[in-house]
Amino acid sequence: MQPSTTAVIARELTQAIAGQRLQPGTKLAEQKLADHFGVSRTLVRQALHQLAQNRLVTLEPARGAFVAAPTVDEARQVFAVRRMLEAEMTRTFAREATPARIKALREHVAREKAALDDSDTAESIELLGDFHVRMAELLDNEVLAQILRDLISRSSLITLMYQRAGAARHSQQEHVEIVRALAGRDAERAVQLMEEHLRHVEASLAFDRPRPSSDITQALAAA
Repeated sequence: MQPSTTAVIARELTQAIAGQRLQPGTKLAEQKLADHFGVSRTLVRQALHQLAQNRLVTLEPARGAFVAAPTVDEARQVFAVRRMLEAEMTRTFAREATPARIKALREHVAREKAALDDSDTAESIELLGDFHVRMAELLDNEVLAQILRDLISRSSLITLMYQRAGAARHSQQEHVEIVRALAGRDAERAVQLMEEHLRHVEASLAFDRPRPSSDITQALAAA
């Protein structure tokens, strides 16, 4: 079944947020989005309400829609939830690891490294987040994959606002170590590495950074 127009708009906006092309606080003007997608403002409004339910967008009376700008408390809560979910996911993946699944993860981390080596910031950030979603997809658990997609999108907003320089390459190296443990079916080691990885990402956040700004037309044109 083909996705609805509303779903397509929501997906493209989510990808722009996850890829850090749409930055926290960006105003999402309905008419500009309608012109970009060639649809009515009604369909755009439906997509924005969908994203608001996922906490990626905030809707403000008389002001419109904006890309969410997570608070420090929300940032800490997001990573707390991710640690809980991803620890069990990692344990399950190690128990059910197959050569094909390990090969798929290795190919993914190779793409991460290539993007980092090419200094492709948007691509590398998107791939680093997708590593976690990819694990859920390879377990054939679409419910978990969807939950992680939403959490990763929120994490992307958080890292855009607060992450220090150099953290992305460190994350990629940690992904390599996690895959190595999974390949060895060492569940406890893999879980430990995943938990440490997420704690390192959270520790890399500088909560006193000024908030960036962005332009919606440029962000969507880069998709």
